[in-house]
Amino acid sequence: MGIEGVNQRIADIQSRMIAMQTQQATATQQRTATSGPGSTSGAAFANQLQSAMTSAAGTPATDKVYKLNSKGVPEDLVAYGNGKIPEEALGRVGQTGHKLWAPAAENLNRMIEDAKRDGVDIGITDSYRPYSEQVDLARRKGLYSQGGLAAKPGTSEHGWGMATDLDLNAKALTWMRRHAKDYGFVENVPRETWHWAYRPKSA
Repeated sequence: MGIEGVNQRIADIQSRMIAMQTQQATATQQRTATSGPGSTSGAAFANQLQSAMTSAAGTPATDKVYKLNSKGVPEDLVAYGNGKIPEEALGRVGQTGHKLWAPAAENLNRMIEDAKRDGVDIGITDSYRPYSEQVDLARRKGLYSQGGLAAKPGTSEHGWGMATDLDLNAKALTWMRRHAKDYGFVENVPRETWHWAYRPKSA
């Protein structure tokens, strides 16, 4: 999707939010007038907002399906090559400098926000890793197959923009192990409780 399309979606969501806020304010005034202060609820507004965002942004990333290769990598990414994913196929994680394949970034952002509402802080220390960075990491930290911490360059899940290294305390790790699958993330590397990979649904 181009920048213009993204901007159009943002503008559409903002206009819907303004309209709903106006409706909510009117409804609040009416309820306050008939029931007194303290009797209003934001549940209806929250439901309307969620509905508007879903209809404006289309299908949530966790519900989309992709054509995957035998290793679970979307064919669109395979065409680019590991560690060679273009900027337009990546999405930013929150306000950090980290990026992932756009659907993975979208779901990670949702997961981090939902965890925060549960009183859990999830940080991020690594994300998409270009090929040159994979080579450097393998040189510095050794290959995982040889007891190190790096995948063979050109095979890393980070090189597909489909894996992230997270900063998790004990509470956050427990939360992740209970909820991460709801956002498409799995803990799949022994010895690395910080490494979480995104698993899109297959077409």
